[in-house]
Amino acid sequence: MGHPMPAVSAKSTPTFPPDVLKCSSQREQKKSFKEDKPFSFLHVFWEGLVAGGIAGVVVEAALYPIDTIKTRLQAAHGGGKIVLKGLYSGLAGNLAGVLPASAIFVGVYEPTKQKLLKTIPENLSAFAHLTAGAVGGAASSLVRVPTEVVKQRMQTGQFASATDAVQLIVAKEGFKGLYAGYGSFLLRDLPFDALQFCIYEQLRIGYKLAAQRDLNDPENAMIGAFSGAITGAITTPLDVIKTRLMVQGSANQYKGIFDCVRTVIREEGTPALFKGIGPRVLWIGIGGSIFFVILERTKQVVAQTHTRTEKKTWSRFLLKAIFWVLLCLDYTWNQYEY
Repeated sequence: MGHPMPAVSAKSTPTFPPDVLKCSSQREQKKSFKEDKPFSFLHVFWEGLVAGGIAGVVVEAALYPIDTIKTRLQAAHGGGKIVLKGLYSGLAGNLAGVLPASAIFVGVYEPTKQKLLKTIPENLSAFAHLTAGAVGGAASSLVRVPTEVVKQRMQTGQFASATDAVQLIVAKEGFKGLYAGYGSFLLRDLPFDALQFCIYEQLRIGYKLAAQRDLNDPENAMIGAFSGAITGAITTPLDVIKTRLMVQGSANQYKGIFDCVRTVIREEGTPALFKGIGPRVLWIGIGGSIFFVILERTKQVVAQTHTRTEKKTWSRFLLKAIFWVLLCLDYTWNQYEY
């Protein structure tokens, strides 16, 4: 029996069987969907820029005291005492650097991840997440390293303000002093960023498949905390070395990464490489839960702003967010600088 032919007359249009029309309609819908949803690097970059900046500032401001304790533990030689005064020292200057650094990281990570996921096979999604995390970390390091150097010098009591720190570091050590420990920073942060985001993304994929739905905020927080805590514990030795190199100043106690590792092990023993692991795991675990919840929520808000009215509303929201961040910076600068 042959295929049914469309009935055609001089005064009527062709009629097709329902199954043929249905298949044709589905193909058209798929084609239309693909054409309406092209990959836009700038659009995804903008979404990541906004979401990353807001999430980074909130986490840094909320958990700064824990980070200060961790830094002082790692910088202390031998049985040095840890001072608990001035736990917010350097916060204002640090937030000024964290905002663009976090924005750049997520702004680069998101489009890189999406482009890789569209290019490589689905079973290699972990590779896409690892690579995107490393690329994002490398891009943001140009801002993160000077910010980290100034922050840690202030956390250890070397300077009274971020302005003084920058001026004196440049005067004594040159511009390269702001990038002290750059190699060790990349050695720590590139694997950290790659691992944390890969673990987070892979856990979310598995959870969504098991639950057959999108994740809610508490579930994103739980996965973010777990991925942050695990990654923070694994990379603690790299963080200790990075801290020692960044806070040594012009004394040049260590000649480089490997000399620092040998000196710390020889003088203080191997356990010294895990100094501050408790505060670090606590800080990054809690930070991960807050960061990823805010990140996912902000990405959703930005992604929904397609109409002109919604974009105006979002612009007003963003201006208000920037205003409150600047207000907090000003308050912190006047209240907590020691």
